[in-house]
Amino acid sequence: MKEVKPTILVTGGAGYIGSHAVNALCRSGYSVIVLDNLSYGHPEIVKDILKVELIVGDTRDRTLLDQIFATHNIAAVMHFAAFIAVGESVIEPAKYYHNNVVGTLTLLEAMLAAQVNKIVFSSTCAIYGMPKEIPMTETHPKDPLSPYAATKNMVEQILADFDQAYGLKSVAFRYFNASGADPSGQLGEDHDPETHLIPLTLLAALGKRSSLKIFGTDYDTPDGTAIRDYIHVCDLADAHVLGLEYLLKGENSDVFNLGNGNGFSVREVIETAEKVTGINIPVIEAERRAGDAPILIGSSEKAKRILGWNPQYADLAMIINHAWNWHQKRHGS
Repeated sequence: MKEVKPTILVTGGAGYIGSHAVNALCRSGYSVIVLDNLSYGHPEIVKDILKVELIVGDTRDRTLLDQIFATHNIAAVMHFAAFIAVGESVIEPAKYYHNNVVGTLTLLEAMLAAQVNKIVFSSTCAIYGMPKEIPMTETHPKDPLSPYAATKNMVEQILADFDQAYGLKSVAFRYFNASGADPSGQLGEDHDPETHLIPLTLLAALGKRSSLKIFGTDYDTPDGTAIRDYIHVCDLADAHVLGLEYLLKGENSDVFNLGNGNGFSVREVIETAEKVTGINIPVIEAERRAGDAPILIGSSEKAKRILGWNPQYADLAMIINHAWNWHQKRHGS
């Protein structure tokens, strides 16, 4: 007999990483319910492509959460519902603390009331701040440099405290630079405003932007531009399924980095995008941005060892090619 897998509530499942996680869950045989307030999510992706139930609402709405848990037999939660723009968080910290921290706290309290005690949390490598070692491991000191990073760090602390006090088990994934798109071209990255390098590069290739800015060309790196660790979003999504299964087996709470383990410079990304698209991308060189580290590369050895995670798409050209297929479909004229 085929195993009947439980129902998972995915908050923020209409967003970029959340929608890929929903897809991975569905492919693995789980039933999925998406809760998203659609401030940045795309309802048509959930309804028309993923074809799962979408509840439009906010993680701060305790009445709604209680109703969801009362009417669905939910085994665990995957929590992606967060605001993620670092720059905006500096200007509007209240927005970030309300959504990212208060929203999570409300969700956790509703989970406890419903006796749902397993959560996979979308965290970030930004909690580490400036790197003191490369590659960065999970034991790297934490020094969040923005309200956004601080909210993620606070939630990790709340999860640790809730485990200690209430036995709520969690896996927190600290991502490096999520990138790429589902190879089918059905799902991809579509933020407004867009702040990430690969989609900005591809929007410039499509002529949707007049040029691409390189922030800082005088870093102590081989070509003077900042180096980042780009991890394919499908590999991220697969890790979330493994993290969920780890918790469903009754394992203890833990935190894991998710990265490629390789770093690529801004210029390397642009050159690779030019090769993939066959288009010359106009570039403007600008000053460094405050708080940008020269190099950020993560070690994901712990996730590989404990969860059996095996990333499939580490090649930068493949990551950009998948993103390009999506962007042409989504934004091509």
